Amino acid sequence: MHTTLVSISDLAAHLDDAGWIVCDCRHDLADTEAGRRAYRESHVPGARFVHLDRDLSAPVTGRNGRHPLPDPERFARRVGELGISNSSQVVAYDASGNYYAARLWWMLRWLGHDTVAVLDGGWDAWRKALHPVTDQIPVIKAARLAARRRDDMACDAEYIVANLGKPKPHLLDARSPDRYRGENETLDPVAGHIPGAGNRFFKLNLDADGGFKPPFALREKFLAALGPIPPSDVIHSCGSGVTACHNLLAMEIAGLPGSRLYPGSWSEWCSDPSRPVATGDG
Repeated sequence: MHTTLVSISDLAAHLDDAGWIVCDCRHDLADTEAGRRAYRESHVPGARFVHLDRDLSAPVTGRNGRHPLPDPERFARRVGELGISNSSQVVAYDASGNYYAARLWWMLRWLGHDTVAVLDGGWDAWRKALHPVTDQIPVIKAARLAARRRDDMACDAEYIVANLGKPKPHLLDARSPDRYRGENETLDPVAGHIPGAGNRFFKLNLDADGGFKPPFALREKFLAALGPIPPSDVIHSCGSGVTACHNLLAMEIAGLPGSRLYPGSWSEWCSDPSRPVATGDG
């Protein structure tokens, strides 16, 4: 049972295992159909394509962030259409450091499905290892996932507002340091971060080859960032609830489970001018 990471060799050994469902989550925020085009050209044999905007997000209203969570029942039905059942071992990958794959990882756990993992190193590592690829779209046998939604894994903006200025929970922003400080903002109409949030850039979770750093290294860095704050008091945010999942996954790999996600993140937070904004490093 894999619940955080799957190695390239493990996936290669299970390509013909009907109980393993591979999901291709490649995406480009600047060209939202780039992932689908790349999938049609070449993908891991048997992989299903999962679209960030259409499968892993709800419609955008202008007040709910750039990638709001979909209705859980609708998402569970979509998961079943992908052939995923409660007995499936799901493996997700992308070509961007696995932060889109981490979104699927978190969302399946949100539905109560724990046997989901990210392909360590993603698409680039698979290709580098010279494992097989194909352009053939798999014939999918629909399944049913009996969801057991875990609402304790997420919190909303109202919860954040109600706890501003309190010692806990502790917010951890996964965006790059410049965007966290309110510099070079290109995705959202307001620059800055939620007051009181710390910063842990998600790319720091990766090694030079694009795989996750070892558990001990991740643990050391997260403990240094959090100090005495326990994982259960940590809420992760980012721009739209995607790269924050990368930090959630990294903490799980590090043996620091129990933190939560603010799915709306900065793009939802800044859509309401009554909510306070902080800039700089404080």
